[in-house]
Amino acid sequence: MGQAVGAEVSVALLPKVRGKLTPDAPLAPLVWFKSGGTAQWLFEPADVEDLSAFLSGLDSNMPVMALGLGSNLIVRDGGVPGVVVRLGKSFAKVFADGLTLRCGGGASGILVSSIARDAGIAGVEFLRSIPGTVGGFVRMNGGAYGRETAEVLVECEVVLRSGERRALSVDELGYSYRHSTLPEGAVVVSATFRGEAGDPAAIQAEMDRIAAAREESQPLRSKTGGSTFKNPPGEKAWALVDAAGCRGMKRGGAQVSEKHTNFLLNLGGATSADIEGLGEDVRAKVKAHSGVELEWEIQRVGMFADDARESVGSSK
Repeated sequence: MGQAVGAEVSVALLPKVRGKLTPDAPLAPLVWFKSGGTAQWLFEPADVEDLSAFLSGLDSNMPVMALGLGSNLIVRDGGVPGVVVRLGKSFAKVFADGLTLRCGGGASGILVSSIARDAGIAGVEFLRSIPGTVGGFVRMNGGAYGRETAEVLVECEVVLRSGERRALSVDELGYSYRHSTLPEGAVVVSATFRGEAGDPAAIQAEMDRIAAAREESQPLRSKTGGSTFKNPPGEKAWALVDAAGCRGMKRGGAQVSEKHTNFLLNLGGATSADIEGLGEDVRAKVKAHSGVELEWEIQRVGMFADDARESVGSSK
């Protein structure tokens, strides 16, 4: 387990909540890589009102970060200062209405696509293959197999860092490849998707095709973080990594997957520093080989262990 960032702020100084507020909460169990430090505070709100009231009463200098399924994330070993917000079961509901899907920010892609199938809504099958939550899809314009969130999203509701609740249309999110202009500290609490009429059997067949393709090509049963680097224009990140001779390359307990070279693996005892450092090694080799500078797709958050130790020392 990584270093604790320390819950220097007393719970008495934080806004009252109806949900669960945990100091120095280990984040490694909550992310796919199973590595990294703690959250200074982990907040699991009871509902949207609880989240809004908490953020509006929270010191404006306190950082806030939303955490979904932790699939596309490196939590650094020094932990995450401030508040990490994790949406629980009350945010994980999905309702179909005609060709529209109203989804909580904590709902998984598998649940969304399954509800869509049962309702005869086609066009969101690709969400079946993204290991994350609606909030993450919306923030990062998540996509796979030739489709992305921007194509099916109608609008979303967010709670801004100030606690203000706001509905944003797809056009207001400034979408580009794996990116939105959603402000830092904002939490996506719900989203509305629209598909097209389809036959449930055909929708299931497409979901099965996607699932089989993932199973064949990706190291799904490993401690990984999903696609590590964005595909550069006209290129495939995995092909550039492979051409640079990085397949199977290791650093500490981390390894570039032999099965899919755009995936990094925790072989069992990797620190987040091992994983992130290996990613930087790969970027350097690709730049030297092809001249292409790969951009991280995986989010890296929190403090390095040495920085966290210095911060704790300076506060004493």
